[in-house]
Amino acid sequence: MTSIDLLLKRNEELGNIVPGDRSSASPSLHVAILTCMDARIRVFELFGLLQGESHVLRNAGGVVTDDMIRSLALSQRKLGTREVLIMQHTSCGLNMVTEDSFKDELEEASGLRPTWAVEAFRDVEASVRQSVRRVQTSPFLLHKDIVRGFVYDVHTGALSEVS
Repeated sequence: MTSIDLLLKRNEELGNIVPGDRSSASPSLHVAILTCMDARIRVFELFGLLQGESHVLRNAGGVVTDDMIRSLALSQRKLGTREVLIMQHTSCGLNMVTEDSFKDELEEASGLRPTWAVEAFRDVEASVRQSVRRVQTSPFLLHKDIVRGFVYDVHTGALSEVS
Protein backbone atom coordinates (compact mmCIF):
# COMPACT_ATOMS: atom_id res chain seq x y z
CA MET A 1 0.00 0.00 0.00
CA THR A 2 1.37 3.40 -0.96
CA SER A 3 1.21 6.42 1.36
CA ILE A 4 -1.48 7.92 -0.87
CA ASP A 5 -3.52 4.71 -0.59
CA LEU A 6 -3.17 4.90 3.20
CA LEU A 7 -4.39 8.52 3.22
CA LEU A 8 -7.37 7.64 1.02
CA LYS A 9 -8.26 4.75 3.33
CA ARG A 10 -8.09 7.05 6.36
CA ASN A 11 -10.31 9.59 4.60
CA GLU A 12 -12.88 6.94 3.84
CA GLU A 13 -12.85 5.69 7.44
CA LEU A 14 -13.18 9.21 8.89
CA GLY A 15 -16.16 10.21 6.80
CA ASN A 16 -17.59 13.70 7.26
CA ILE A 17 -16.53 14.45 10.84
CA VAL A 18 -14.60 17.69 10.38
CA PRO A 19 -16.46 20.53 12.13
CA GLY A 20 -16.88 23.93 10.55
CA ASP A 21 -18.81 25.89 7.96
CA ARG A 22 -18.24 24.79 4.36
CA SER A 23 -20.83 27.07 2.80
CA SER A 24 -18.38 29.67 1.46
CA ALA A 25 -14.82 29.85 0.16
CA SER A 26 -14.42 33.12 2.10
CA PRO A 27 -12.87 32.45 5.51
CA SER A 28 -15.15 33.58 8.34
CA LEU A 29 -12.28 35.00 10.44
CA HIS A 30 -11.02 36.99 7.42
CA VAL A 31 -7.44 35.90 8.12
CA ALA A 32 -4.78 34.23 6.00
CA ILE A 33 -2.09 32.21 7.77
CA LEU A 34 1.18 31.72 5.94
CA THR A 35 3.49 29.06 7.37
CA CYS A 36 6.02 26.37 6.54
CA MET A 37 5.20 23.03 4.95
CA ASP A 38 6.99 21.25 7.84
CA ALA A 39 4.88 18.25 8.87
CA ARG A 40 5.41 19.05 12.58
CA ILE A 41 3.25 22.18 12.23
CA ARG A 42 -0.40 21.25 12.67
CA VAL A 43 -1.92 24.62 11.84
CA PHE A 44 -5.57 23.77 12.56
CA GLU A 45 -4.78 22.23 15.95
CA LEU A 46 -2.25 24.93 16.87
CA PHE A 47 -4.80 27.72 16.47
CA GLY A 48 -7.96 25.75 17.24
CA LEU A 49 -9.23 26.43 13.72
CA LEU A 50 -12.43 25.02 12.34
CA GLN A 51 -12.97 24.44 8.64
CA GLY A 52 -13.97 27.62 6.87
CA GLU A 53 -12.32 30.04 9.31
CA SER A 54 -8.96 30.78 7.65
CA HIS A 55 -6.92 30.43 4.52
CA VAL A 56 -3.76 28.45 5.22
CA LEU A 57 -0.88 28.99 2.79
CA ARG A 58 2.24 26.84 3.07
CA ASN A 59 5.64 26.65 1.42
CA ALA A 60 9.20 25.69 2.32
CA GLY A 61 10.18 27.98 5.18
CA GLY A 62 6.90 29.87 5.40
CA VAL A 63 8.52 32.77 3.55
CA VAL A 64 6.67 35.41 1.55
CA THR A 65 7.53 34.74 -2.08
CA ASP A 66 5.94 36.03 -5.29
CA ASP A 67 3.62 33.02 -5.29
CA MET A 68 2.53 33.76 -1.71
CA ILE A 69 1.81 37.38 -2.70
CA ARG A 70 -0.26 35.97 -5.59
CA SER A 71 -2.27 33.79 -3.19
CA LEU A 72 -2.67 36.60 -0.65
CA ALA A 73 -3.85 39.01 -3.38
CA LEU A 74 -6.55 36.53 -4.39
CA SER A 75 -7.39 35.82 -0.75
CA GLN A 76 -7.85 39.52 -0.01
CA ARG A 77 -9.36 40.84 -3.22
CA LYS A 78 -11.69 37.95 -4.05
CA LEU A 79 -12.32 36.16 -0.76
CA GLY A 80 -12.33 38.91 1.84
CA THR A 81 -9.35 38.31 4.10
CA ARG A 82 -8.06 41.40 5.91
CA GLU A 83 -5.37 40.08 8.26
CA VAL A 84 -2.16 38.14 7.63
CA LEU A 85 -0.42 35.92 10.19
CA ILE A 86 3.07 34.77 9.19
CA MET A 87 4.54 31.92 11.20
CA GLN A 88 7.97 30.41 10.69
CA HIS A 89 9.55 27.97 13.13
CA THR A 90 12.60 26.68 14.94
CA SER A 91 14.67 23.81 13.50
CA CYS A 92 13.56 24.60 9.94
CA GLY A 93 15.09 22.67 7.05
CA LEU A 94 15.95 25.96 5.31
CA ASN A 95 18.49 26.55 8.09
CA MET A 96 20.44 23.56 6.77
CA VAL A 97 20.98 24.78 3.20
CA THR A 98 22.40 27.80 1.48
CA GLU A 99 21.09 29.44 -1.66
CA ASP A 100 24.13 28.60 -3.77
CA SER A 101 24.80 25.09 -2.47
CA PHE A 102 21.22 23.95 -3.11
CA LYS A 103 21.16 25.52 -6.56
CA ASP A 104 24.54 23.90 -7.31
CA GLU A 105 23.12 20.53 -6.23
CA LEU A 106 20.08 20.90 -8.49
CA GLU A 107 22.18 22.09 -11.42
CA GLU A 108 24.57 19.16 -11.04
CA ALA A 109 21.68 16.68 -10.94
CA SER A 110 19.59 18.18 -13.74
CA GLY A 111 21.90 20.27 -15.91
CA LEU A 112 19.73 23.33 -15.23
CA ARG A 113 20.17 26.02 -12.60
CA PRO A 114 16.89 27.11 -10.96
CA THR A 115 15.78 30.66 -11.65
CA TRP A 116 13.82 30.84 -8.37
CA ALA A 117 15.19 31.80 -4.97
CA VAL A 118 15.59 29.10 -2.32
CA GLU A 119 15.03 31.71 0.43
CA ALA A 120 17.38 29.92 2.84
CA PHE A 121 18.02 31.75 6.12
CA ARG A 122 20.06 31.45 9.29
CA ASP A 123 18.12 33.82 11.56
CA VAL A 124 14.44 32.85 11.75
CA GLU A 125 13.36 36.13 13.38
CA ALA A 126 15.08 38.16 10.64
CA SER A 127 13.35 35.99 8.04
CA VAL A 128 9.96 36.61 9.67
CA ARG A 129 10.63 40.38 9.69
CA GLN A 130 11.55 40.27 6.01
CA SER A 131 8.37 38.36 5.15
CA VAL A 132 6.23 40.83 7.12
CA ARG A 133 7.90 43.71 5.24
CA ARG A 134 7.23 42.03 1.89
CA VAL A 135 3.52 41.87 2.69
CA GLN A 136 3.44 45.44 4.02
CA THR A 137 5.14 46.84 0.92
CA SER A 138 3.38 44.81 -1.76
CA PRO A 139 1.43 46.99 -4.19
CA PHE A 140 -0.88 44.05 -4.93
CA LEU A 141 -2.36 43.69 -1.45
CA LEU A 142 -5.26 45.74 -0.11
CA HIS A 143 -4.95 45.04 3.61
CA LYS A 144 -1.48 45.59 5.05
CA ASP A 145 -2.26 47.20 8.41
CA ILE A 146 -2.75 43.94 10.35
CA VAL A 147 0.26 41.79 9.44
CA ARG A 148 1.94 39.98 12.31
CA GLY A 149 4.87 37.59 12.41
CA PHE A 150 5.64 34.73 14.80
CA VAL A 151 8.16 31.98 15.46
CA TYR A 152 6.76 28.62 16.52
CA ASP A 153 9.01 26.41 18.65
CA VAL A 154 8.47 22.92 17.25
CA HIS A 155 9.84 21.32 20.44
CA THR A 156 7.83 23.20 23.09
CA GLY A 157 4.82 24.45 21.13
CA ALA A 158 5.52 28.04 22.22
CA LEU A 159 4.57 30.84 19.85
CA SER A 160 6.62 34.08 20.05
CA GLU A 161 5.71 37.29 18.26
CA VAL A 162 8.51 38.95 16.31
CA SER A 163 8.60 42.73 16.49
